[in-house]
Amino acid sequence: MSAGSFLWKGVAVPFREGESVAAALMRAGIRNLGRDGAGAGLRYFCGIGACQNCVVSVGGSVVEACLTPACEGMAVEAVEMAHG
Repeated sequence: MSAGSFLWKGVAVPFREGESVAAALMRAGIRNLGRDGAGAGLRYFCGIGACQNCVVSVGGSVVEACLTPACEGMAVEAVEMAHG
């Protein structure tokens, strides 16, 4: 059951209550989170924020998608789109 949805690059992604942005993106089949400043691919990996391989931009701030709770109406962008 969906608790709401947020926008990933302008497309609505449903999430469940208590779910992280990374978990909702994975459940929606979105595995490529863009590229970092050095051009390396970003994706959900460790799930605990240690690897920082799932960084995304939320409200102009770079955050780890695995540690960021999904919230209704939030706009999530790939880092290179928001800070490129």
